Amino acid sequence: MPYRRLPNTDCARLKALDVALNKGKELPPFKLAFKQGTFGRIKSILPSYQHSLSEHRNSYNLQIEKSREYQKHLRKLRLYVSHFIQVVNMAIQRGELPASTRQYFDIDKDEKKLPSLKTDLELLECSRKLIEGEKLRRMEGLTNITNPTIALVKVQYEKFLEIYYSQDSLIKRNQKAQENLNESRKSADILIQQIWNEVENTFKDLPEELKREKASEYGITYVFRKNESGHLDHFQPARLVTS
Repeated sequence: MPYRRLPNTDCARLKALDVALNKGKELPPFKLAFKQGTFGRIKSILPSYQHSLSEHRNSYNLQIEKSREYQKHLRKLRLYVSHFIQVVNMAIQRGELPASTRQYFDIDKDEKKLPSLKTDLELLECSRKLIEGEKLRRMEGLTNITNPTIALVKVQYEKFLEIYYSQDSLIKRNQKAQENLNESRKSADILIQQIWNEVENTFKDLPEELKREKASEYGITYVFRKNESGHLDHFQPARLVTS
């Protein structure tokens, strides 16, 4: 038994709504196969759906574009932070600095390994502790750590911190755009189902071949299962498919 397939992609939804919109513009109300109230909803929901789709695409593309810059600054800061700590450890190993120097940076004085810098937050927290610890060492008149200096670490920290907050804002914007698009899809699915139900109801008393022809003018699509003929014996109730 053939069944009606409602669109399940953005492109198909937009096409279905666009076909209905054009029908509403072409035909006078008394000839239109769906209600005028439904036509009004099409004129309202279609632009909103298009806007939601455009906003989601734009926010997603911007997030991806900025992500490359984000990763570049992330790698650079991780490099500077790890090198700074390694310099401290090597100076301690050579006897140029006491092991207690590590404690200025909130690292155990006997810990010779690098702290975890795997996550972005761990890296930011470690950077902050290095900057604060070296500032305290300077206030106490101790020799500055060099190659890299904490000033260079701080430059990379501030650059990454800025892009970190920017990227976080882009992620939230994209998530909001996705939520709006999901709502638009639901509204479009409900509206398309309503349009097609009204169209089928209008043509229900016509001969089968004519019903099929008339329905196709409004973009209604029927799918025949394997071994079924291409003739539509009757209209099948809508089966809503969402993405």
